[in-house]
Amino acid sequence: MKRTDRMLALILELQANGWQRAEDLAERFGVSRRTIYRDMTAMIVSGVPVVSEPGRGFSLVEGYFLPPLHLTEDEAILMLLGADYVAQAFDEQYEQTAKNAMQKIRLVLPPHVEDRADELLHCFRFVATQPYRQTTAGDTLRTLRRAIVESQTVNITYYSRPLVHSDAAYTERDIDPYALAFVNRVWYIVAYCHLRNDLRHFRLDRIDDIKLLPSRFERPVGFVAEGPTLGNNPETVRLLFKHEVARWVEEDMPYNTTSLEYTPDGMLLSVKVRRVEDILQWVLGWGSRVRVLEPEHLRQRVFKEAETILINC
Repeated sequence: MKRTDRMLALILELQANGWQRAEDLAERFGVSRRTIYRDMTAMIVSGVPVVSEPGRGFSLVEGYFLPPLHLTEDEAILMLLGADYVAQAFDEQYEQTAKNAMQKIRLVLPPHVEDRADELLHCFRFVATQPYRQTTAGDTLRTLRRAIVESQTVNITYYSRPLVHSDAAYTERDIDPYALAFVNRVWYIVAYCHLRNDLRHFRLDRIDDIKLLPSRFERPVGFVAEGPTLGNNPETVRLLFKHEVARWVEEDMPYNTTSLEYTPDGMLLSVKVRRVEDILQWVLGWGSRVRVLEPEHLRQRVFKEAETILINC
C-alpha cells in the first residue's frame, strides 16, 4: 500500500473507530510501529487534527470530517442509482432523504463527471416493482424506526396466515423492536415478542394497528439484524418440476431454497420452510408441472386444494 493511501486509510480508521493504539494499527496495515508514528506526524504537519495520549494511542479531534471525496464516474453512478432505488422503494421520509443525498452527491461532482453521470443514468435503471407506498404501512415503518432509535416497546395487532382451512388469526402483542430487514421487497421487523417470550420476525404489511408504549427495553449486546428465520424445526420440501418450466422456476425460487439439481425426470428443488402453508400457494401456482415428493402432508394439502378447485368450478 502506498503511503498516501495508507494515511487516508488511517484517517478513516480513526474516524470510524476512535482511539487506536500504534501497535494495533501497525498490525492492521502490515507496517512497523515506527512507520505509524511517522504517518501520524506527517498527517499533523499537513493539518489533520490528530491527538495522542499515552496508553490510549491516537484519535481525531471530535467533530473532524474529511472534505468531500472526489468520486469517479462509476462511483457517482453507483451512488446515484442506489439513492434512486431507495427513493422509489421506501416510504416518503426515505424518499426525501434519498433525493437530498442525490443532490449532495451532485454538488461535489466536477461538471464533466456530473454530465457523464447524468448521461449514463439514462442507460441504467433499477425499478422497484412493489414500491412501499401504502399510507398505513408507511406509518407503521415510521413508528417502528422511531421505536428502534428510542428503544421503545410497541403494541401491535398482527394478522397471521391461517394454518389450515380456517379464518385468519389476529393477535395483539407487545414487542421490543430490535431492527428492520428489507427482504425480497418486503419489510420485516426483528423483535422480541412478549407473547411468545422469544425473538420473532413480523411482516410490516400484516401489522394492522400499532402504538408506542411508555416502557423501554435494552437491545441484546452484540445483536446483529438478519432476515426472516425458519424457527427451530424447519421442514424440508422436495419438489420435482418438469424440464419445460425449469428456467422459469429458477427466476422465481423461494429465498430459502437449499439445493437445485437437474435429473432425467426433471428439476429437483429442495426448500426449507417454517410450515408448509408458507409455500403452498407458490406450489399450486405451477399446476401440473410440479410434483411434491415430500413431505406427505404437503402432498395431501395440494390434493385437497385441487379437489376444492374442481368442486367450485
